[in-house]
Amino acid sequence: MDTNKNCEMLFEYLRGILYDSWMEQFDVGELSEPYKDLGRGLQYLENAVKELVLYSAELSKGNLSVEFPKEYNFLCENLKNLHANLNHLTWQAQQVTKGDYSQNVAFLGEFSTAFNEMTRQLKEREEKLQEEAVKAERRAEMIEGYNELLVEMLSKRKEWLLVVDKDSKEIIYCNKKKQVGEVDKSFCQTCKRRLSFQSELLKWDSNEQYKVWEMEGELDTAYRVTSFQMEWKERSSYVHVVVDITDEKRNVRNLTSKANHDPLTGIKNRAFFEEYMEIVLCEELEATLCYLKLDGLDYVNETLGHQEGDSYIQNVVEIVRKNFRGGDTFARIGGDEFCVVLTGNMAELMNRKLAEILREFKEVFYGKYQCSFSYGIVEVKGKDNNMSLQEILKCAEEVMHEHIQRELERDSKAGRA
Repeated sequence: MDTNKNCEMLFEYLRGILYDSWMEQFDVGELSEPYKDLGRGLQYLENAVKELVLYSAELSKGNLSVEFPKEYNFLCENLKNLHANLNHLTWQAQQVTKGDYSQNVAFLGEFSTAFNEMTRQLKEREEKLQEEAVKAERRAEMIEGYNELLVEMLSKRKEWLLVVDKDSKEIIYCNKKKQVGEVDKSFCQTCKRRLSFQSELLKWDSNEQYKVWEMEGELDTAYRVTSFQMEWKERSSYVHVVVDITDEKRNVRNLTSKANHDPLTGIKNRAFFEEYMEIVLCEELEATLCYLKLDGLDYVNETLGHQEGDSYIQNVVEIVRKNFRGGDTFARIGGDEFCVVLTGNMAELMNRKLAEILREFKEVFYGKYQCSFSYGIVEVKGKDNNMSLQEILKCAEEVMHEHIQRELERDSKAGRA
């Protein structure tokens, strides 16, 4: 075979390696002897390029569990470094979700700055919420102590102070009205209307020297009652100091709600989700968990801005939320990750619902990007379950990737057809 023919065959083979997605097997034996070594070298290059293409495709889908290419494939060196960095970054992000805000990234340029700033802000926000919660709890648990009754001062305070004769159960003093001698009946009726639980105070009879308890009033009001024994004008008596703590209770509930909800979407956050799933696993309850990941969020944030990205997240939350019951658990566990948990083995129902929701969501098209998400569903088998929460989530994510792969294969077959 002449030189031109050998060169032409080698050139076509090289072009096929670089540009063709499929090509026939190249036969080195057809080359003249001086060119066979070069042909075998190109075969080595073909294998390296194929491995590079497959490896980069998996990384582009976020599959960090893909195996590293062979050590001798020099074409994949930079991708392997990126793969290792992404693995480490994923681990760091997982640590942050567990509350470890000491994680810092120093190997990804501008992303490192953004990640480190995010962890700093999360740490500050959590510390602030914890401080507010502690303050509210201390206020709610504060014990009012009195060593002696300061009549003139107490008459000007908001608390109710009732002194009840231990034997007769009569009210012999109330700070809400100035009186001489016994408390008049009309005033007691006024207190009764304001303190609907007054009869409970009168019936209280205990050998305890000191007790703090809470009572519910009318119209969703709450009161803290501090009760103790003392001698009042040479009469053995019970003293009840009643404080309206309705606002304090509401503040505590509000702070608790903030600590358990995602501020952007209003649904439950990862902390609540992990506590809920701990109960499910500890009590060996049957449940169905759906792991859902929003597609293309990074693209929307990078090209259209984070405000549009937030709208994208809120859209999927709204569509998912309206298709489930208020009692079902729906939580945002990461930037673009969500979980829906139903009680019982409901995989078939969950699959049907999520397929309908996905079709509805894909109809929302903004011109510059297509709305979509991927999901995987796992049943938690109650007493037969032997997986931890992390294993359940990993299993759901694997199911999601299998579903994605089937969809890709189906689309590929449809395209070839």
